[in-house]
Amino acid sequence: MAYQIPEATVIGHVHLKVTDLPRALDFYCGLLGFELIAKMGEDAAFISAGGYHHHIGLNTWYSKNGPPAPRNSPGLFHTAIRYPSRKDLANIWKRIHEARYPVTGFADHGVSEAIYLNDPDQNGVELYWDRPREAWPRDPRGNLVLYTHELDAAALLLEATSQEKTPG
Repeated sequence: MAYQIPEATVIGHVHLKVTDLPRALDFYCGLLGFELIAKMGEDAAFISAGGYHHHIGLNTWYSKNGPPAPRNSPGLFHTAIRYPSRKDLANIWKRIHEARYPVTGFADHGVSEAIYLNDPDQNGVELYWDRPREAWPRDPRGNLVLYTHELDAAALLLEATSQEKTPG
């Protein structure tokens, strides 16, 4: 039998080349809400959610003040950041919307719902939440069915807005 990676394996972090570290930190920490964990001088920083040693590394070692990577060349398509719930995705969408930060797309993939945008260096970023496994779409044979339908961004935004009105 062919080797299979263990089921409990996770992708621990991503390390991105950026051109301007303060600008990248403003996006990832200031807009998206990551926590700055450590800096290595003025050239690298490590950020996380929830105090982990780092989910994202940012560095300018080879890219300081350089142009974005060409769109039609090999490289990272996007970094995906999974939120724990649809309400959490709605909250970050509200934050992005209020900041008037440009979004490149919205999608309902059946298994997940996603918001797409680019960081200041044009690195793709997907913000998403996964539906519970039992709700994932399957064909009559039980095979997973993935698709891309338009996500109703306005309804998602209303979900964030409606939370503010709920007493708690």
